[in-house]
Amino acid sequence: MSDAATLLDVCDALLFDLDGTVYRGGDPVPGAADAVSRARGRDTPVRFVTNNASKAPEAVVAHLAEVGVPATDDEVSTSAQAGVRLLAERLEPGANALVVGTDALADQVAAAGLTPVRTAGDGVAGVVQGHSPETAWPVLAEACLAIRAGAVWVACNEDTTLPAERGLLPGNGAMVAALRAATGAIPLVAGKPETPLLRLAADSAGSTHPLVVGDRLDTDIAGAVAADMASLAVLTGVVTPAGLLVAGPAQRPGYVAADLAALDEPACRVAVGPQDGWHIDTGGDTLIVATADLAGETADPMALLRALCDAAWRTGTTAVRPGDDAAATALADLGLT
Repeated sequence: MSDAATLLDVCDALLFDLDGTVYRGGDPVPGAADAVSRARGRDTPVRFVTNNASKAPEAVVAHLAEVGVPATDDEVSTSAQAGVRLLAERLEPGANALVVGTDALADQVAAAGLTPVRTAGDGVAGVVQGHSPETAWPVLAEACLAIRAGAVWVACNEDTTLPAERGLLPGNGAMVAALRAATGAIPLVAGKPETPLLRLAADSAGSTHPLVVGDRLDTDIAGAVAADMASLAVLTGVVTPAGLLVAGPAQRPGYVAADLAALDEPACRVAVGPQDGWHIDTGGDTLIVATADLAGETADPMALLRALCDAAWRTGTTAVRPGDDAAATALADLGLT
């Protein structure tokens, strides 16, 4: 890889998380639409990858259009699609699959050649579970009976919470936990951080070395690590600099950036590792940061974050203090004072 090669040069597809990466609820993430457009201009396939199993791809496309990101149905990969594929691989064509979720999930079941049903019975061979605000005790009871009778159980995702305007609400994972408690069974899981969803997205793009782009270490980045895919963590959503420093091996991205503008930057500059302009003393129980000679250039806080991640992950030391005024300013910019 040459020093000039950008992130777009070193991958053959982009697998974008949505909420926190491309948009925040109903608001676009600044610069995200332009970044996606530039990727398309380079003929880089894009996929929008979501753990949300309640919406059909066309609904996701409509929301993307609202935030200024044109997309097509085949560019959307959902945990519903991945979950149904996981189930269909294990059942005979036409088999009855009990649906715990929305009608959109039931439509995915039918499209996969299975027969969606809503009640348990002798003929139910599988259960697929995705989020729906209509899921109540009678629905879980039917699933419980089917799982206890030996049906193959697939959960689209295990996200325990769902962000909403009023705060965090129970997600699909909370309902999955209820069935785990009631049945003693453990489902197959399709969504991030498990690998089926990301592999579905990569396969649909014909990709062999995609770049996963997301704002959550516990789903987006952990999923990429598990699937042996390159990953970029952006600071436009959940992840923070402090969270990056304490990330365990299963949640460590190869690249870190403030936002999606980094896709056009040299990959070697965005990669986690030592950075020009920063010196980090790792000899004690605290990482001591000082600026190096930049010949008049301004020290970059994001470059410092990449260097700090490298030092913290190598040494296990996460306490940080500045060694000069410029370092103190940069650490304050990163919220690491």
